[in-house]
Amino acid sequence: MFLGALVITGCQESSGKDYGYSSILVTRAVDGDTLVLENKERVRLIGIDTPEMHESNKLNRDAQRSGQDVETIKQLGRQSYAFTKKLVEGKRVRLEFDVERFDKYKRILAYVYLEDGTFVNARIVQEGYASLMTYPPNVKYADLFLKLYQEARQNQRGLWSK
Repeated sequence: MFLGALVITGCQESSGKDYGYSSILVTRAVDGDTLVLENKERVRLIGIDTPEMHESNKLNRDAQRSGQDVETIKQLGRQSYAFTKKLVEGKRVRLEFDVERFDKYKRILAYVYLEDGTFVNARIVQEGYASLMTYPPNVKYADLFLKLYQEARQNQRGLWSK
């Protein structure tokens, strides 16, 4: 279900083709929370965070913070990536925006929906493949994500399974 959409405008790539965000193809999942669209733009899913799959400063910070070893985190990252890839890769999606349109890396910040109405950000959390990452002012669905996260942990889904 789609609640309170912002006006979605298109963008033009150098080829002159107009890409709207109401039906755009996901060409690949980069990891569990980042996608690449047919126009080559990267989308960072708002409100969620999945484990890292590759060596990075964030991977090392996450290992230190969580007490888990780097290889365990990478394995969890591969699980999240596989779930997201199966969910969205090769499918058309609609983007919904919050207050901020881009992150510091110039990725589009968005809530993503499949054509059948599946709320991708929420589904990844609901199935236990993401933690929460809330950065005000982009908090439109923070309460929903918290509820889904708690349920996934309680029911030992995805990364929380034993």
